[in-house]
Amino acid sequence: MKKPRVTRGDKAYKDLSFLNSPDARSLRILSEFLQPLAKFRREGIRDTIVFFGSARVCSRKDSLAAVREAERKVQRRSTPSARAALDSAHRALGMSKYYEDAVSLSKMLTEWSRNLAKPNRFVMCSGGGPGIMEAANRGALLAKGKSVGLNISLPFEQLPNQFISPELNFEFHYFFMRKFWFVYLAKAFVMFPGGFGTFDELMEVLTLLQTSKVKKPVVVVLYGKEYWDHVIRFDEMVRRGLIDSEDLKLFSYADTPEEAFRAVTGALRKLYPEESRLLGGRRN
Repeated sequence: MKKPRVTRGDKAYKDLSFLNSPDARSLRILSEFLQPLAKFRREGIRDTIVFFGSARVCSRKDSLAAVREAERKVQRRSTPSARAALDSAHRALGMSKYYEDAVSLSKMLTEWSRNLAKPNRFVMCSGGGPGIMEAANRGALLAKGKSVGLNISLPFEQLPNQFISPELNFEFHYFFMRKFWFVYLAKAFVMFPGGFGTFDELMEVLTLLQTSKVKKPVVVVLYGKEYWDHVIRFDEMVRRGLIDSEDLKLFSYADTPEEAFRAVTGALRKLYPEESRLLGGRRN
């Protein structure tokens, strides 16, 4: 009697049905720690300057195009919905200032980093998507520097923007692992205006600093004081005894790329003097 042929079973790490099952969740979480760690080590990324902000903010060029298109629709037929769309386009045009400022600031910081004795020590990092995230990666590319994109898979597709350095383009499933990598390498955060996601990131960073879960010194700059004062009443939190007045020292404000640049680089020079030394041994 001929013996039946015996075939090997799949190895566990090649079994995609298992790897994508609830039983392998811990392995997927661990992968989102180990794979970025290996890439960051390979690319020599040790310190980042993280940009947070709305994914909905567009460039001035795109915003102007949207205004012109909305105006044409109103001219053809001035319905309430068309006029509302025009109002929305004008508001978006006003917010485009923050996109352009983020590009400028990222470019300035990247140029500064490239001229350090340890060049490219501070690398720009964003959430990898559109809006302020795109602006941060775009500015770094304009300065001929690398930048990181920590993208996240969402039900409404958030594609990586085209300005991320390809070797530093990451895709996360778990928000908490993505947040870990935002904070773990960061030496500075610049918080541009944003919505729920930006608030989540801002409050997480401030909570980690307030509770000393982050031991390293970190710079936090809130960009656009008028916006932040309008949407968050930190002074009211102090008045009601919900935070301490000392907690307000965890961050500062800036309203121009130049002001934010001085705040970030000035603090980094004090906190990390060796990493911030200019070429030729000079202190900047």
